[in-house]
Amino acid sequence: MRVYFWGSKSLGRGFAGILFIGFAALVFFQMVKIQSAAIPAQAIYQGNSGEKAVAFCVNVDWGEEFLPEMLTVLKKEEVQVTFFVTGQWAEKNPDLLRQMHEAGHSIQNHGYKHAHFNNLSGEDAREQIVKGGQIIKKLTGTTSVYFAPPYGEFNSNLVKAAENLNHKLIMWSVDTIDWQLPTAETIIKRVMNQIHSDAIILMHPTRPTAEALPELIIQIKKAGYQLNTLDRIIVDEKKPANEKTNN
Repeated sequence: MRVYFWGSKSLGRGFAGILFIGFAALVFFQMVKIQSAAIPAQAIYQGNSGEKAVAFCVNVDWGEEFLPEMLTVLKKEEVQVTFFVTGQWAEKNPDLLRQMHEAGHSIQNHGYKHAHFNNLSGEDAREQIVKGGQIIKKLTGTTSVYFAPPYGEFNSNLVKAAENLNHKLIMWSVDTIDWQLPTAETIIKRVMNQIHSDAIILMHPTRPTAEALPELIIQIKKAGYQLNTLDRIIVDEKKPANEKTNN
């Protein structure tokens, strides 16, 4: 067996090394903490309720000719959804927007124009959200708290703008890709093949979407899922679990 003896100089160097490593680690974690605090919240792709529930989110900048049929189906099936509308569309269709709101659907922000937000400055992105929200407030009396960017585009400018305006940035976890006008059967298969608890299901007002909606709702309910508005599957962790927001 070998016995090692450490001299005072060796002990001193070892102790100094340990102190240096500890100090460097402390500085590193403090920097990570500061940087993390400075990074704004990112986009939300699905809910966090933990319930077996999903939300239809319908982005609206066109397709108003299909909305009455969709609203009739939703009323019959007692389903409420979240409509993300552009301000420009809302100005052109105020009566239809009010009908959507009065039916209990959640009306949320899709910007004033259907713009490519990756091409906008932070100030321009902010202006789009503000103007869209103002029109929603004027026509429905409600304040938008969610923002869905057109084309699903977002960058740091938009993330910061949305956060500063107290809007949560919404994406999706299930995409119908209905803007490509597939068959109603294809839309139903796409959703049912990907469905999961707290799913955000992206839709648009199109002919095949309107045709798919009755059977899609039946199959989702048969699979044991509830259909809720977005605020029902996104839980604010600062509030009690049973407290919901009014949108």
